[in-house]
Amino acid sequence: MMKIAKTPAPLIVPNPEDPRLTEQVTGVDQTGARTEIKVPVERPLTLYLNAQEIVTMMTINDYPEYLALGYLLNQNMLKYDDVVTEVEYDDDLQVVVVRTEHHTNFETKLKKRTQTSGCAQGTAFGDLLEAFENVALPKAELRTSWLYQMTSMINSMPSLYLEAGAIHGCVLCKESTLVCYTEDVGRHNAVDKIAGWIYRHDVDPADKILYTTGRLTSEMVIKTVRMGIPILVSRSGFTAWGVDLARQVGLTLVGRTRGKRFIALSGEERIIYDQNLEYVEEESVRHKRKGEDRED
Repeated sequence: MMKIAKTPAPLIVPNPEDPRLTEQVTGVDQTGARTEIKVPVERPLTLYLNAQEIVTMMTINDYPEYLALGYLLNQNMLKYDDVVTEVEYDDDLQVVVVRTEHHTNFETKLKKRTQTSGCAQGTAFGDLLEAFENVALPKAELRTSWLYQMTSMINSMPSLYLEAGAIHGCVLCKESTLVCYTEDVGRHNAVDKIAGWIYRHDVDPADKILYTTGRLTSEMVIKTVRMGIPILVSRSGFTAWGVDLARQVGLTLVGRTRGKRFIALSGEERIIYDQNLEYVEEESVRHKRKGEDRED
């Protein structure tokens, strides 16, 4: 069988009007008055690799095929040169099956999985660190003009977060242009969708920037490196191990990116300061997320 066909990469952006992704819920506010709000859905999605059940994920389930491929790639169960013959999704059963040309058996590895800082279900295996043994991230640059244009565009774009909250986003950019913007209840799901999209459409990661709304943890650094992306940006903060791993491989790690401000703790040699800060606006209060004031 042939490897699943590579097709032109579609532009993916959030669709907050999709009725499958939110539910209307009634409650009371601080005065006791009845109120209605939208909240994101969570649906179980069970992933099989050939005949083996791998994991059940809680997800908004808007791109199950990308999520399945990206999860397997980021967990080192698939290699980027593996032959995937089929990705089959059954909406009624809420099951996605990834079929490969070669036999797979991850029973032993699944028993040894360890919990990571990823919210909801993030698991990583010890051999994920194999990605750091001989890694060579591509040379790239991060112009501050791109950074400010990119973050301004992300903040102003309609999204599930602005519609209902309680959601994370990951955005793949080329310079200041958004090419793939995914959201989910866990940041690990959002970044796995990016990985699946890159694989499915044979996208070159060497000149890309990955933006996330979540923390810059070891898990996020490992997944970014596995995808071959040289620059990782977040509106949130860092963990010590995330910084250590980024420095080991020369990943450009930029956090607390809000308004005029950002902090780079690794790979700062890629940054080109070409933006006059007098022309950069501070971030609107509407776009602040829970707990961010504690990082100021």
